[in-house]
Amino acid sequence: QVQLVESGGGSVEAGESLRLSCAVSGYPYSRYCIGWFRQAPGKEREGVAAIGGDDSTFVVASVKGRFSVSRDNAKNTVYLEMNNLKPEDTAMYFCAFSGDINSILNMPSGSLFRYWGTGLQVTVSS
Repeated sequence: QVQLVESGGGSVEAGESLRLSCAVSGYPYSRYCIGWFRQAPGKEREGVAAIGGDDSTFVVASVKGRFSVSRDNAKNTVYLEMNNLKPEDTAMYFCAFSGDINSILNMPSGSLFRYWGTGLQVTVSS
């Protein structure tokens, strides 16, 4: 059973940075896809970024240039680096796992991601 443990959320002021982590366990293979999604109150879930099995990356246009995604294979951990945060980035952030290494091609949809973390609150004040 795949398990995802997220960490790194919190409250910051506009212009500051946060790094979210998603630690993966329970999957016997080294190649998998991790997506980052967010959902603000009253809004639909949005695919923000993803890293594929070949370490290809996707970042949604609305945050491109401020957000980046990376992976530490030794730690089985994927990171979402968020810089120059804005109040509109306030949301619950989730990481999600797919054993299909090409799931990144379906981003920003989360339909191919089978396992989801419990979410992290990110609050950005102006």
